[in-house]
Amino acid sequence: MIRRRSIGILLLLPALLLGGCGRTADSTAADGKPQLHQDVPPHGGTPVALGDDYNLELVRDPAAGTLSGYVLDDEMEEFIRSSSPAVTLELTVGGEPRELVLAAVANQATGETVGDTSLFQGQADWLKAAGNFTGKVRLITIRGTPFADVSFVFPAGAAKE
Repeated sequence: MIRRRSIGILLLLPALLLGGCGRTADSTAADGKPQLHQDVPPHGGTPVALGDDYNLELVRDPAAGTLSGYVLDDEMEEFIRSSSPAVTLELTVGGEPRELVLAAVANQATGETVGDTSLFQGQADWLKAAGNFTGKVRLITIRGTPFADVSFVFPAGAAKE
């Protein structure tokens, strides 16, 4: 009798442990109040929604004068590879039009190559001093779907120029 009960508990234990691992749309905080799932850019950048399924997270490094673009899923949790060799941005910085090309970046560690990568990066000295700016993603193709003329404000939440 004890052995049967022990076996039953051992069989039930993994189901109980794994059952709590699924993510739901909301959860309860320690104070008992429900909290909604929020999509947070993993690099602290500005998310640019590409349709309903993808995001391009833009991250500026002012010291280096670079702007990186990470292609992510709709919840900004998974990196998504793009076949685009580059992403061209049309920007308005301080009232002046500018163009910035973010080139595809290969990564040996992940096996990503130009034409099959989730990271794009561009460099310009004016990015070192750029504050808020508006822009448009001219074109990027993700899993065979082109996304063109997608407007954004950088950083997220900044007022349009």
